[in-house]
Amino acid sequence: MPERISAQEGKARFDAGESLFVDIRDPHSYAAGHLRDAVHLTNANVDQFLADTDKGLPLVVYCYHGNSSQGAADWLTEQGFQAVSLDGGYEVFKQQFPDTLETPEA
Repeated sequence: MPERISAQEGKARFDAGESLFVDIRDPHSYAAGHLRDAVHLTNANVDQFLADTDKGLPLVVYCYHGNSSQGAADWLTEQGFQAVSLDGGYEVFKQQFPDTLETPEA
């Protein structure tokens, strides 16, 4: 299983700006709001992501609540990335750190 990090550790990594946040939620959810500068990873763009993303850049993978991201982080680790899963996912960030989010203008 991949390493799991807490929301607080995720926020520290977000603030440090040294990790790439990877959102694996569905396109509608991503469009409705995501962590600022997060990359949306889907089946449609996974090959491009693997080709274009620096394997030396640490990845923080998140989904809705931190369940699906564990499998995705594990798979990305197998592909040669340093990937961790964010416990609590987007929902925890939305509640605890709303300033980290990018949402469509109302």
